[in-house]
Amino acid sequence: MLANYLIGLREGLEAGLIVGILVAYLNKLGRRDVLPRLWLGVAVAIVVSLGVGAILTWGPYGLSFQAQEILGGGLSILAVGLVTWMIFWMGRNARELKHDLESRLDAAVAGSAVGIVVLGFISVGREGIETALFIWASVNSGENAVVGSIGALLGILTSVVIAYLIYRGFVRINLGTFFTWTGLFLVVVAAGVLAYGVGDLQEAGVIPGWGKAAFDLSAVVPPTSWYGTVLGGLFNFTPAPTWAQFGAWLLYLVVTLVCFIRVSGLGRRRPTSVTKPVTTNV
Repeated sequence: MLANYLIGLREGLEAGLIVGILVAYLNKLGRRDVLPRLWLGVAVAIVVSLGVGAILTWGPYGLSFQAQEILGGGLSILAVGLVTWMIFWMGRNARELKHDLESRLDAAVAGSAVGIVVLGFISVGREGIETALFIWASVNSGENAVVGSIGALLGILTSVVIAYLIYRGFVRINLGTFFTWTGLFLVVVAAGVLAYGVGDLQEAGVIPGWGKAAFDLSAVVPPTSWYGTVLGGLFNFTPAPTWAQFGAWLLYLVVTLVCFIRVSGLGRRRPTSVTKPVTTNV
């Protein structure tokens, strides 16, 4: 539940901040008449994201076992790729995000009404679809679907409140620190989802099984124990992974963490910068 809560919180906050910047800039331009088009695009993005989640949840039930495993494994790996891209994209573009969004909005305002709707859709839809896919992969790997969905919903609701408070200027938070540490956490979560996806593809016969498990930690971390349940729910911990699962988990974790640490500048002293509130006077 905690993993899905943080996923919903991070993705929701990204979307909320982007929408806040767009709304504030339209107010600054004196183009409040364009706001309904922006909100229309946001609404369509939310509906599409919910539709993707519904298709992922109920769509595979009519498939054979092998097809379900192939679909589950493939989508899990796709979810890991999207979340990894999102983490690095935010790390590289956070500083220029406001300027980039304002430039796109200038072009959309100067063009047709459809451009505003599309901008609103893209701004929220990307995060929404990524959230739906990654939460589905996390829930599909073993967590109770209801608990996982509740955790994600609570995270999204929390992000809406935080984004609104930032927009109104009531709170200031260091978004760089927030996205850095949640990014680190999601890298570890994604590694577990990747290992689970590899296991699905092995069960479907797409990837060779390669014999027995690489090791078995069931005696040290029983899957039915409270800490085994916590590790499984948070990080998709498998006490007896195959060599393919362990290799994929380790390779992804090491390479991604090293690259993320370099991109985010962890370990280097940087001036602390607290985000300014998103107001209509930006």
